[in-house]
Amino acid sequence: VLPSLPTLTVLVPLLSLAGLFYSASVDETFPQGCTSTNSLCFYSLLLPITIPVYVFFHLWTWMGIKLFRHN
Repeated sequence: VLPSLPTLTVLVPLLSLAGLFYSASVDETFPQGCTSTNSLCFYSLLLPITIPVYVFFHLWTWMGIKLFRHN
């Protein structure tokens, strides 16, 4: 069962922050290691950025369809 949107809004940044702190404490090459796609640090930085961008473009598309239909 999928959690509600307010729950996900809180959980995704917290889990990403936990992943970032875990990477910082474990990885010896921390700042440079974030550029590799097989590291946890990369995805802990990518996830909080991807979700708002997806929501923004989804709403942008929906608004465009609404405006196109009513004009």
